[in-house]
Amino acid sequence: MAARERNVISLLREQLKSVHELLEGTMADVTPEVAHWSPPGLAMPIGAIYAHVVVSEDGVVNGMFREGAPLFASAWAGKTGLSELPPDVDPERPGLPDWSAWSRKVKVDLPALRDYARAVYAASDEFLASLRGKDLDRPVDLTAFGLGPSTMIFVINNAILGNAFTHCGEIACLKGVQGKRGYPF
Repeated sequence: MAARERNVISLLREQLKSVHELLEGTMADVTPEVAHWSPPGLAMPIGAIYAHVVVSEDGVVNGMFREGAPLFASAWAGKTGLSELPPDVDPERPGLPDWSAWSRKVKVDLPALRDYARAVYAASDEFLASLRGKDLDRPVDLTAFGLGPSTMIFVINNAILGNAFTHCGEIACLKGVQGKRGYPF
């Protein structure tokens, strides 16, 4: 593998580590009451947002990329800290599922969800460490999500990293609305 390819994979691993640290730091002082508070409008509660980030990463890495069962459906089945899993993509109706109804009824056990998150993070880093530069160009079919053909690097940058950074900001904002410090810095 060329130095440039190693650098790209190292950068992706570092970015993933950074977003995990930021997300966990932002979630560190979230109590069950704060996690389950339903904001006005259509915004999801913090606990559901955190679950969305972790479950999505697990589904992408262990389901889509590894073409196996995500941890939530295998080693961590029934131990994710969620009273129920979020709705899955419907192959008959391309696009992202509507998680709003689920987000208002799911109960989140924060310590259990944090344990599951650590397992997901470790699996994701292990997967990225196994990649070679050419793997990043591997085609990924996102038709079920309403997006069409793409590449692994696009999905890593947008569906994992971008999703986590974006939702971390949403969590910080919802904490601030509840009178708590948003980010850990």
